[in-house]
Amino acid sequence: MNDRLQALRLFARVARLGAFSRAGKELGLSQPSASRIVANLEREVGAKLLTRTTRAVTTTEAGADYLAHIEPILAALEEADHAARGTGELKGLLRIGVGTSFGIREIVPRLPAFLERHPSLRVDLAIDDARQDLLREGVDLALRFGSAADSSLVVRRLGRTTLALFASPRYLRTRGAPRTPSDLAGHTLILGPGSRSRREWSFAKDDHRESIVPPRWRVAASANEAVTAAAVESLGVASMTFWGCRAELERGDLVRVMADWTMDSVDLFAVFPAGAAKPAARAFADYLATDAALLKAPPAGDEQ
Repeated sequence: MNDRLQALRLFARVARLGAFSRAGKELGLSQPSASRIVANLEREVGAKLLTRTTRAVTTTEAGADYLAHIEPILAALEEADHAARGTGELKGLLRIGVGTSFGIREIVPRLPAFLERHPSLRVDLAIDDARQDLLREGVDLALRFGSAADSSLVVRRLGRTTLALFASPRYLRTRGAPRTPSDLAGHTLILGPGSRSRREWSFAKDDHRESIVPPRWRVAASANEAVTAAAVESLGVASMTFWGCRAELERGDLVRVMADWTMDSVDLFAVFPAGAAKPAARAFADYLATDAALLKAPPAGDEQ
């Protein structure tokens, strides 16, 4: 029974990751051993579950159907093991997909306290500013800002933060500080992956709302960390969430501008693959949801 359970878990990981070597490594197996175990499973099932090529491993039609049936069972077994222990301690591997800045600046500092509660749990951070394919990349929990419209995924809203404008004191001494949205026409902007895709920037002050088409930009970047660095280097005014420049604000390397104008809010979602989520994935989402400091806007320093 234990050998069969190992084979099912291994097959599920190979199917999701598309590689025997990666799946085997997760479970402490060599690539040849992993391949042999899955081949034995296929003989027992009486169907070819995987198509193997030199480039990738993919599920056959029978394999995809088999995977859809066994994954809820595997998740239920993991949940049962967790409940039976009665201690609340989590075990196994938790793979978290998260963007670069948020992962390094906010998630990594929160891992020690969480892992201290669960000494048998391992965490694999898949850090990438591009949105991961949860199923293909074997991600148990993704943390995403913005929209979470993919109906094939299970989504939980964890909280909300706001966008704001930031610049370095040196830039503002040289160029002056914008006071209204229309003033931005006289400034150069730094665009990140979020601000780059928005056709309009919306601002509100009291009962007045104003939208502008972002004026000329000087630097654009596909990673939020690069946007923060460019703002520190006085290359322009950047639109970011507070978590993207918390440390720079505290050091005085950046200050908030147009603080009396509010911009759009951005939601943080926990995203799980379809089917039963791992207990560890749900527990980490709960852990973040109860952290009041996670999305709280820090003091923005003196506006220039």
